[in-house]
Amino acid sequence: MALTLFDLDNTLLSGDSDHAWMKFLSSRGVVDAECFNHRNDQFYADYMAGTLDIQAFLNFQLTPLAAHPRAQLNAWHREYLQEWVLPMISDRARALIEDHRRQGDLLVIITATNRFVTAPIAEELGIAHLLATEPEETATGEFTGQTVGVPCFQAGKVQRLRDWLQMQGLGWESALQNSTFYSDSHNDLPLLETVTNPVAVDPDPRLRALAEARGWPILSLRLEPVEQRA
Repeated sequence: MALTLFDLDNTLLSGDSDHAWMKFLSSRGVVDAECFNHRNDQFYADYMAGTLDIQAFLNFQLTPLAAHPRAQLNAWHREYLQEWVLPMISDRARALIEDHRRQGDLLVIITATNRFVTAPIAEELGIAHLLATEPEETATGEFTGQTVGVPCFQAGKVQRLRDWLQMQGLGWESALQNSTFYSDSHNDLPLLETVTNPVAVDPDPRLRALAEARGWPILSLRLEPVEQRA
């Protein structure tokens, strides 16, 4: 069975789900718009530049989760999914997933964005296996604002995949013998360089240059860029 891994933001989605989530909260008045939008945009710029402080970003991103009851967060997420995320999913992205599903591949989304934001998106895409940054929860399912385990970011994606394969009873070397990873970002180079079939999807400039130099496939899953809402 082939192992097919998908990054989520700016890969399967024509946009960034965690950046959009914070903008959604701002649009609802849940967070201070001026303060949060500025910091949100700065973290996103740092990510694109490859200079993101992942722990500082997670502290920022998870603060609203700890400040509100889970039931309210779930209600907001249902609105967010319908109004912000579904327009980011192109027919091309859905077709790529279905093509791998028909081939009987083991499909996994592997993303730095936290599980609260991404689990309903993975469900919408019909992908059962999700490796994401894990927000800490209390016994009653409320969020603490902290994380559990290794953030699923840069080299952390490789570690999280290794741990997950072991939990599934799958050997690391055997699983990687026929493995594909789709990603847009140079931040994912540790995992792109680990799989047998790296694919650059609407890549950022640094990844595009590297993909061209190494002869990696380059494809687009979006018809046109999706504008981030103010």
